[in-house]
Amino acid sequence: MGSQNHLGVLFLCFIALIGSSQAQLQQGFYAKSCPKAEKIIQDFVTQHIRNAPSLAAALIRMHFHDCFVRGCDASVLLNSTTNQAEKNAPPNLTVRGFDFIDRIKSLVEAECPGVVSCADIITLAARDSIVATGGPFWNVPTGRRDGTVSNLLEARNQIPAPTSNISTLQTLFGNQGLDLKDLVLLSGAHTIGISHCPSFSNRLYNFTGKLDQDPNLDSEYATNLKTFKCKSINDNTTKVEMDPGSRKTFDLSYYRNVLKRRGLFQSDAALLTNSVTKSTITQLVEGPVENFFAEFAKSVEKMGRINVKTGTQGEIRKHCAVVNS
Repeated sequence: MGSQNHLGVLFLCFIALIGSSQAQLQQGFYAKSCPKAEKIIQDFVTQHIRNAPSLAAALIRMHFHDCFVRGCDASVLLNSTTNQAEKNAPPNLTVRGFDFIDRIKSLVEAECPGVVSCADIITLAARDSIVATGGPFWNVPTGRRDGTVSNLLEARNQIPAPTSNISTLQTLFGNQGLDLKDLVLLSGAHTIGISHCPSFSNRLYNFTGKLDQDPNLDSEYATNLKTFKCKSINDNTTKVEMDPGSRKTFDLSYYRNVLKRRGLFQSDAALLTNSVTKSTITQLVEGPVENFFAEFAKSVEKMGRINVKTGTQGEIRKHCAVVNS
């Protein structure tokens, strides 16, 4: 009898394990547990993006960098006493918006303690910030849980660098279940925001280690950058628009610049070296902006599902920067 009870407990545990591993994201996950959560996030984002539109680019970038390492689990937010967390990796040293997410988290915690994950807050805030700039809306199914591990080396190896070629980009995106079309569409987020000179100054001053300029960069654009922006290869502070003249508007001008060989990064220029990615850009530019919006929405929603933790996996962090004790 005792052994039968033991088997019964094991069976129930097995069923519970299957249930947790197969749990899915769903629209309105917090409808009963924290019905005001999404409105709290949306209102806070909308209120502040008006005064700081560049924050939209920062939040979509944070979402991207988070999802590419261990999935969309807010591991990018974790602090490390030994500086070995994702946020300490070179790709994340210029990521910003951590305080902004913390402020949203405190508002949501005040409404519903221990219910809404930091991972869902990042995902919703990224979407709401793009909408607030006039960009596309996309569905954000929720139910993500927060990870408890954050590793500098993983971030260094898995987040695409601005110096990446098309082969590297295809591999790193493919590792996340994203294809070449997703690569083009998610690169479209470069239509807003800024960069710093070190991300591309080698293209201006020392492309092959011979004090030369990248021949794939439009020469007039390169001269403009050297004259008015990155005046030396040692400039670490100057900010440069990724989509000159249109960095606050979510539109097609980034793609038009890429076709003119005026993409700021080597990873932008790389999109012209593959027939699929180049054709995708051409189709987007020749079509209405609404088509770009719709396709971007599909790809970013797809990205938001990468290796999510649901059910009983992970935890709901009380504070986004530290795991629960």
